[in-house]
Amino acid sequence: MTSEKIVDTPNVGDDLFESMLGEDVVPLTKKGAHRSEQAQKQTPGMAERRKAAQRDESLYSNQLATGDEIKQLDPFDMLSFARPGVQHGVFKNLRQGKYEIHSALDLHGKTVEQSRQAVWGFIKDCNKQGVRCGLITHGKGYGREEPAKLKSCVNHWLAQIESVLAFHSAQKQHGGLGATYILFKKSSASKRRTSEQHQHRGKRS
Repeated sequence: MTSEKIVDTPNVGDDLFESMLGEDVVPLTKKGAHRSEQAQKQTPGMAERRKAAQRDESLYSNQLATGDEIKQLDPFDMLSFARPGVQHGVFKNLRQGKYEIHSALDLHGKTVEQSRQAVWGFIKDCNKQGVRCGLITHGKGYGREEPAKLKSCVNHWLAQIESVLAFHSAQKQHGGLGATYILFKKSSASKRRTSEQHQHRGKRS
């Protein structure tokens, strides 16, 4: 009978991942493309978006690392992480798989670099869509040449992302120790909707 070890990931600064909502850029083909002197002017908004994109790329390259700084886990380690301020009841519900999973990512068959890109895109999309609970399936990596390689990376990456409030190994029906629940911060749009709902309820009472 295998024993499960709980891995607590140290907290990281909340100044990471401030800008994660950029969209993919699709280059124009030569056909129909044109050049305009007016279009070449850089407005303050354009400059800020460019800086944000550069910050995103820097965070992607530096924070979602793949090197020796990643702590190597055992295939049967249980992942467990919550930022300060996350209520006990909320984290308990996450651990027990009580939240509806709104978005999922499966990393089976991907290399570490492919997984890093996939996780980056998944997090951006979840933030953009206002997802509250997601699931990443990474496998346990048992019996591999580098056991729990992807699992170790996911554990390290998620702790670096400021919009991730908490994460925990999944329940058996969702993949068990080979998958991880993720609880995201509420987006600004979600906060506004919640506030509006409370206001409407207050008017009715």
